[in-house]
Amino acid sequence: MNWDQVQGKWKQAKGSAKQQWGKLTDDELTQIEGSRDKLVGKVQEKYGIAKEEAEKQVDEWGKGI
Repeated sequence: MNWDQVQGKWKQAKGSAKQQWGKLTDDELTQIEGSRDKLVGKVQEKYGIAKEEAEKQVDEWGKGI
């Protein structure tokens, strides 16, 4: 799924994101609003990983939903 589609279906995708990254809160997922950059930033912040790794995880997740 491309990011335009993810943004359009964010309410449905939030559940999948919550399963993938359990440290993200419901409020944080709501604030992300389907934005790839915001999701990358939150994953990077919560998991203490490099931006490149967070981008890789988010892109892989996006392909699978």
